[in-house]
Amino acid sequence: MRQRTLVFLDASVLVAAARSPTGGSALVLEVCRGSRFRAALSARVVLEARVNIAEKFGEAELVRFYQQLAGLEPEMVSPPPSERLAQGASLVGEKDSHVLAAALEGGAGYLLTLDRRHLITPAIQAAGLPVAVMAPGDFLKQVFTQGDG
Repeated sequence: MRQRTLVFLDASVLVAAARSPTGGSALVLEVCRGSRFRAALSARVVLEARVNIAEKFGEAELVRFYQQLAGLEPEMVSPPPSERLAQGASLVGEKDSHVLAAALEGGAGYLLTLDRRHLITPAIQAAGLPVAVMAPGDFLKQVFTQGDG
């Protein structure tokens, strides 16, 4: 059995999945339960998602978030060291550096986010990082085009 590729999920993906259980972000969670991919998260991302869902939506979305998280069995990435955070901050800014740093620290093959302003940028694409940073929809197109999702 081959090792599953880690897919680091930004809080925006978790929020979107909780908000829309039939949308692309929720489908990403399903793909990460399969034989090829496994979700990776950090405690900080989980907390950020929980706070955003609790502040912006209702109890139903919060319950869905916890159910989705429980079914996901994610790889939990340890907090990245300060050098890795500094590397992330130089590319995406201080606020989002923890996301990029955790994806890199965890050895993720993909970092999925809906944050096109800070994380899906030409600078990130040109940085030659060992992680592919993309939106959930682009990831799904790639996976299903390859026929091995």
